[in-house]
Amino acid sequence: MNKIDARGLSCPAPVLETKAAVESRHPEHIEVLVDNEPARQNVVRFLESQGYQTRTGRDGGSFSVVGTGGDPAPESKAAVPLTDGAGKKIMVMVAADCMGSGDDELGARLMINFIKTLKEMGDELWRLVFVNSGVKLTITGAGTLEDLKAMEDAGLSILVCGTCLDHFALLEKKQVGQTTNMLDIVTAMQLADKVINI
Repeated sequence: MNKIDARGLSCPAPVLETKAAVESRHPEHIEVLVDNEPARQNVVRFLESQGYQTRTGRDGGSFSVVGTGGDPAPESKAAVPLTDGAGKKIMVMVAADCMGSGDDELGARLMINFIKTLKEMGDELWRLVFVNSGVKLTITGAGTLEDLKAMEDAGLSILVCGTCLDHFALLEKKQVGQTTNMLDIVTAMQLADKVINI
């Protein structure tokens, strides 16, 4: 079995090491050791995107993610699924829980209004990505949660930085979106026709 010890590595290194092993050796079995929940989720999601069946074990502060199967010679698969539409693909990256600077209370209200209004972009809104304190908009009690859930239910892909959730100790409070890593975010940026940073 191919074994990767990615403990102590920060995002996106565990996924990148796993990706390199899968692409170079196409192992039938692979085990990846990580030491945090976001890395575990990201490795599991990547392996499953490559056709592996996964199981996770835990020993103290470490997780063991074992992948079995996989494609013998996987075709190129993005961890972030592609769109089927022929329209423009706009990615919006939200890096703060309030908009602008000067008054945080006003900024928080502006951000709620911004999220509510995003649906006006229609099908061109392809990915909504939350990083840094922007992840606070995806948790229990956030004033944006109802609108984000409605957009996700309507088919919008929402990505939420796992490292950021972990930093703010909010991993268990996330209520919407897919916990993701920097590799998926960079891939989404490459695939997007336009990236808007907020």
